[in-house]
Amino acid sequence: MIDKQQVIAEHAASGKDTGSTAVQVALLTARINNLSDHLKANKKDKHGQRGLQLMNGQRRRLLKYLERTDYDAYIALTDKLAIRRGQRIVR
Repeated sequence: MIDKQQVIAEHAASGKDTGSTAVQVALLTARINNLSDHLKANKKDKHGQRGLQLMNGQRRRLLKYLERTDYDAYIALTDKLAIRRGQRIVR
């Protein structure tokens, strides 16, 4: 189980920041990691696999937005959360 308040506190820019892109990506990453562990033990959970694919897609879209708008924050967040960036052109 993930501790949502702790994840928000770690990635928030200010005290009341609960919906910034960085916080959303961090929460999705925590949920993805939790669901991945569940799916390792329950390989036939097809509904869970679909949920994982949807969360991965949402996180990918948020990361593309962050990369477009604030590249330095994108690099820092992907390094902090250990998310692979793929073959991007370094600016």
